[in-house]
Amino acid sequence: MRLTTAILKKVATEMGAIVLIEPEYKLIGHITFKNGKTTVFDNTRLNINGFGSAYLAQDKGFSNYFLQQLGYRVTEGKTFFNEKMCAKVANPRNIHDGWDYAQELGLPVIVKPLNLSLGILVTKVYDKSEYYQVAEKIFNIQSVLIVEKFYNGNDFRILTFDNQVIAAYQRIPLSVTGDGKSTILQLVLTKREQLLKTGEKILIDLEDFRIIKKIHQQNLTWESIVVNDTVVYLLDNANLSTGGDSIDFTDIIHPSFEKLAINITKDMGLRLAGVDILTTDITQPLVDYTLLEINSAPGLAHYAFLGDRQIQKVENLYRLILQALERE
Repeated sequence: MRLTTAILKKVATEMGAIVLIEPEYKLIGHITFKNGKTTVFDNTRLNINGFGSAYLAQDKGFSNYFLQQLGYRVTEGKTFFNEKMCAKVANPRNIHDGWDYAQELGLPVIVKPLNLSLGILVTKVYDKSEYYQVAEKIFNIQSVLIVEKFYNGNDFRILTFDNQVIAAYQRIPLSVTGDGKSTILQLVLTKREQLLKTGEKILIDLEDFRIIKKIHQQNLTWESIVVNDTVVYLLDNANLSTGGDSIDFTDIIHPSFEKLAINITKDMGLRLAGVDILTTDITQPLVDYTLLEINSAPGLAHYAFLGDRQIQKVENLYRLILQALERE
């Protein structure tokens, strides 16, 4: 059973609820509380956020517009459409317009799908051929992509629920650390094997064009042996579902960043959210930041893997959510 599902079942059972889990994939569950109220969950999607707010948060283009209007510092970017969608929308912007816009922003830029999760196809693009390669891959599976300005900084997720910060952690892109004898391929295979044992969906694809490109940019190959304790980054995007790592900042986050994340969550009409921010240091008073996106169904398994204290925080969060759902 996946970790998030197992934690939800454990907490709900401790509350005296009856829990049914779909047996094949063990992702979807049905909970009947002691008072007779019921709720369902689909992996990290719980009935705690309103449908409209959750849907808006999922659409990175629309949510960025409203967040900017509300005064938050969002990424600079635009949406572009495949040919079929261009024929339907009032203001069509096609794949070639996207490349023109990328040049206006200044390379490199970030090109990503409009509303896919798990960091799928989020790519740092350096030139024209890379742009069209990524854009066509995105348009093969959905009709809208986003071209965004690239921002420097550290990637943090701040997890909020009902006016409080539950956890805060830095997300670090997929990397391997050399031991002086193993090749990059051997190190990646070892890391992937360790991650798969967790039961969570980890997407380390050895044929991922982004990983291959990143290795070549560093004048390395799969067969390169990495010097002992040397870190080699294999992706640019810091998504834990693509094999990234995390560092817990919950106990040292500055109150100004806590307030920012809580206000963003409330202003988007959400109760539960993962607020993704790019900044230098969330332990210092807020000076500058870029809001990457807001997630209405934040995955918590990767954070829980950090240790017993983190598992306890996730359990406490799910207890608060289930208690709220039982009351309402």
